[in-house]
Amino acid sequence: MFTGIIEDIGIVKNIEQEQQNFHITVESSISKELKIDQSLAHDGICLTVVNQIGNQHTVTAIQETMLKTNLGSLKPGSQLNLERAMILGARLDGHIVQGHVDQTGICKKIEDQDGSTMFTFTYDSSFSNITIEKGSITINGVSLTVVNSKKNSFSVAIIPYTKENTNFGQLKIGDTVNLEFDVIGKYVSKLLQQ
Repeated sequence: MFTGIIEDIGIVKNIEQEQQNFHITVESSISKELKIDQSLAHDGICLTVVNQIGNQHTVTAIQETMLKTNLGSLKPGSQLNLERAMILGARLDGHIVQGHVDQTGICKKIEDQDGSTMFTFTYDSSFSNITIEKGSITINGVSLTVVNSKKNSFSVAIIPYTKENTNFGQLKIGDTVNLEFDVIGKYVSKLLQQ
């Protein structure tokens, strides 16, 4: 479990394919504190650390993860939002995040809001995922509050701190992002479908 509060921005150093798996090596200030077998969210995707040397760590993603998330567009130099698993008994500053990406979305609009920045995203609503006004959403691992919720789109407002301390500062119109919808909303939606 995660909270959606980003600890660091990692830089992709190398991507190596071995059969259908992809080994992704990332450099970050928290890499030296990681241990093999530890779970770490990379842009909201829970991946297991398989190697750690100095200020770099390596995780392995299976082909399905590469296809169903934005990891397939990574290249050396790409930035990843990083968060270690939450500690039981610590404050839950964001919301409950599982690290399981539900689907990807596309950045459609970026607007300056005189101090903050409004990002609008679209997504395929045929997956039955929903957003609600003032509900939680995880975008590239970042816990955010939904505004302007529609059937296949929503917006979020980012304060300058979040823009500077996550990879939102690099986000452009047309970029693909990882979306994890609110876990409570997913269960309610599933119950209503039954």
